[in-house]
Amino acid sequence: MSSITIRNLDVELKARLRLRAARHGLSMEQEVRNILQRTLAGESTSTSGLDFATRIHQRFKGLEAEHIVLPSRQPARPVPDFDPS
Repeated sequence: MSSITIRNLDVELKARLRLRAARHGLSMEQEVRNILQRTLAGESTSTSGLDFATRIHQRFKGLEAEHIVLPSRQPARPVPDFDPS
């Protein structure tokens, strides 16, 4: 099992952590392990556990899309003829 040392921890934050651990009947060390496990649980190497469409929706949901001017569509190019004759 690995160890981690956290330096320069704010005194107020440490006090809040100590109180939280006491409320849960745990040591501060176990409380920190629980917080890390809950925070990182389900996180994959991709951006969160959300599917692609949901991530795109969240990124652009505040955008007022009705005010975006879209360029007019151009006619499609003809399909190339690959017939060797």
